[in-house]
Order: sequence, then structure tokens, then C-alpha cells
Amino acid sequence: MRRAAADPTLLRLLVPALLLLTGPALAKSTDRNQPMDISAAQVDAVLTDDGDALMKGDVVISQGTLNVRADDALVTRKGGDIEQVVLTGAPAVLSQVNDNGEKMTARAAKIVYTLSTDLIVMTGGVVVNQPRGNLKGEMIKYDLTTGRLDGGGGGGRVSMRILPKTVKPAGDN
Repeated sequence: MRRAAADPTLLRLLVPALLLLTGPALAKSTDRNQPMDISAAQVDAVLTDDGDALMKGDVVISQGTLNVRADDALVTRKGGDIEQVVLTGAPAVLSQVNDNGEKMTARAAKIVYTLSTDLIVMTGGVVVNQPRGNLKGEMIKYDLTTGRLDGGGGGGRVSMRILPKTVKPAGDN
């Protein structure tokens, strides 16, 4: 299947929202200065201050170390600002390397980022992997402002694995 490149105006809509999906502590600081490449099988967008941009079919977004793959991406604008980004897939996958060189990968059936509340809600088979552990559940909320995680709901359990810090070899100070 041939991928169609997204309209450059659409790219300007997506850049600020998608960069924030992984949060400042998890994102490599230089990624924001890199070009963003987006491709999808189809795009349907209203390029006004109020409207939606829907990308469908093998959506691939990359910028620096940020990589996103989803079946669909919906960006909602209100008053000229991006209000919400919704990624859906089987699963939608987001990965990024932080400034320490550690890779974070998140998978979920649906990832919703609401900019006004700085809240990311991941639902449906959520798995977040980082070098020091992982988090799994059916619903995970992450507040970018406070760094607070909230998980569970819907009768599902949340499980976490936290690995110990790497112990320095004897003689290293």
C-alpha cells in the first residue's frame, strides 16, 4: 500500500500536540528541534481555527527519537489551538528516547491527550515499558503537570514492575 504524505499545513497542527504526548521528563529535549515526518494512507482535514484533522490508515509519525504508529490519528482544534489528539490502533504505539538515552515505549488501543488539562489517558491493553520497569493495565491516566499516574477502573487490575537502581561496581565513585 502506498503512503500519502500529509499536507504541510496539517503538520503544523500536529507538531505541538504530538511532542507533548510523552511528557517533558520522558522526551529527549532536542527532539522538538528536529523535522517531523508524518505519513498516512488518507487525510481528511478542515484547515481552519476550529475543526478536525483525521489521518487514517497506517499513520506513522517521527521526529528525532519520537516514533508513533497508529491506525488513526484525530487532531481537534478550537480557537486556533490544538485542543486534543486521539491515537487509535491495534495497538497505537508511541516510543521515545529521553536525554539519558533511555527508551520509553507505550502501547494502548487508544491514547488521548487533552492539552487544556495536560492529561494523557491510555485505554485498552495499556503497556508502558521503561528501562527501570513497566506498567500494565486497562486504563492509565498520566498528568503531565504533576507527574501523577492513576490506573485501574473497568474491573481491570494494574500491575507494575520496578527494577532496582543499577549498583555501581566496587571501586567506582
